[in-house]
Amino acid sequence: MRYIFRYLPFEQLVSLYACADVALIVPRRDGMNLIAKEYLATRADGQGVLILSELAGAARELTQALIVNPNSREEIARALHTALEMPAAEKAKRAMPMREQLSAHDVASWAGRFLVRLDKAAERSRRLAARRLTAAASRDLVGAFGAARESLLLLDYDGTLVPFAPDPAAPAPDGPLLELLASLASRPGARVVILSGRDRTTLSRWFGELPVTLVAEHGVWVREAHARAWERVVRSDTAWKGPLNEVLSLFVDRIPGSFVEEKECSLVWHWRGADPHIGADAARELIEALTSLTANTEVVVLPGNKVVEVKTAAAGKGPFFLERFGEREWPFLLAIGDDLTDETLFRALPPTAHSLRVGHAASAARYNIEDTSAVRELLGRMAAVATQSPEVSAPPA
Repeated sequence: MRYIFRYLPFEQLVSLYACADVALIVPRRDGMNLIAKEYLATRADGQGVLILSELAGAARELTQALIVNPNSREEIARALHTALEMPAAEKAKRAMPMREQLSAHDVASWAGRFLVRLDKAAERSRRLAARRLTAAASRDLVGAFGAARESLLLLDYDGTLVPFAPDPAAPAPDGPLLELLASLASRPGARVVILSGRDRTTLSRWFGELPVTLVAEHGVWVREAHARAWERVVRSDTAWKGPLNEVLSLFVDRIPGSFVEEKECSLVWHWRGADPHIGADAARELIEALTSLTANTEVVVLPGNKVVEVKTAAAGKGPFFLERFGEREWPFLLAIGDDLTDETLFRALPPTAHSLRVGHAASAARYNIEDTSAVRELLGRMAAVATQSPEVSAPPA
């Protein structure tokens, strides 16, 4: 065995690759490991064995290597023994798909894919810029609201009327927001609906005194304005919650700062309090696991803003709108939301409706609006119109 701790010209390095029966590459932290790929490219005979750390970036591509935990001496020792005793046929069988992977994804291929993605990103940016709610479009919207004798406003809460907060229980509505909603709801012929994923107890506590319709859990429960009783709109079997709750609990144990919220027809894994990088990786892993477990069932998995929600498919903002309001023709209809749960609503709206997606994500909504401040500014202008009668606020013919 040789230990060489100095720079080697590439020609000498290739010679060492070519005569090495085993390449042991076990970094504890690594981004893009080219040594593993250089070794495989050099061993054209397919007889080299690659032992690779599971923490190396290349481990995600070179899956036929012997993948080890770099912190376990015993695991590395077992892998070395396996590599040295491996038959020639198995070496070739493992090396072939990895070499094909390298050949198909060379630097030219990578550069080509990068440029294609760059073009798509630029095109997407142009589309989003064209969809941004402009000052002129905003004036037209407010004018249409002022001219309408009847109107329906469907408003999401978290991320739409208030910004997201690290603590999901924190963003209670402030006084100016309550006054704003009350002003909008006071207009003759106007109906304001808070269509939220929040539970009914929370919505009652926050908005119970306002003359607005409250919809909890994305359409499972509804409470009409001036009513005290809640009506359950969606009824379905929730036996699935037990097994899936066990899966979510495993992620709570693994990810500090995360927790599970249980609702009538859904389970929500929150990771706002977790490390952003660890939480994001865990969320992707959880979505993949839950999607596999819920395939061909009446349960759907929805990623959100630092949440992963599993819910009954029948519970959704789009189905609720079609069931409750879809048969009427509204002179003015506005829907505002900020995430995937609102997309079913946007797609269910008639072509004449005004729809706004908060943020810059691609959406089925007609326009994108910057943030919650812009939403409240727009609603404030509508509320100013709401204090007038439709006859006064209607634009001249």
